[in-house]
Amino acid sequence: MQTDQSPVVSPALRPFDADAVRTRAEALKHLDGALMPILHDLQETYGYIDEAALPIIAAVLNLTRAEVHGVVTFYHDFRRMPAGRHVVRLCRAEACQATGGEALAARAEQRLGIATGGTTADGRVTLEAVYCLGLCAVAPSAMVDGRLVGRLDEAALDGLLADLAD
Repeated sequence: MQTDQSPVVSPALRPFDADAVRTRAEALKHLDGALMPILHDLQETYGYIDEAALPIIAAVLNLTRAEVHGVVTFYHDFRRMPAGRHVVRLCRAEACQATGGEALAARAEQRLGIATGGTTADGRVTLEAVYCLGLCAVAPSAMVDGRLVGRLDEAALDGLLADLAD
């Protein structure tokens, strides 16, 4: 089962700019719980949270660098390195595990030559684990460039990965 959502490819990465980070953080610091909106804004802008942004955000919000680092590393949606041109998220929740999701994850790792959480050497694909896409009735499932895919099996996975060869 596939949805009709348009694919969302990783954003074009902009080079890290400390002045721009400080400007964005200053513009958002008035919000309640400003750290999360700032981090989401940087992730959207750069495609990841650069380590050099942490002390800047900490200074703007009067937090310690450790507090900012703790939030970035706690939430799996924040990347600490740029993602590949394509992002494959395989569901690893219970329903997907019970229907063969672990074997599919191992197959994807083998086919791509990377571990979950990694990016292919050519920067083409990032493979991530996600813990529920809400498609339990059609498990195992995945999200490929923002497009949901259910009823995944070996042939479907192989086809998805082959489609990502640009």
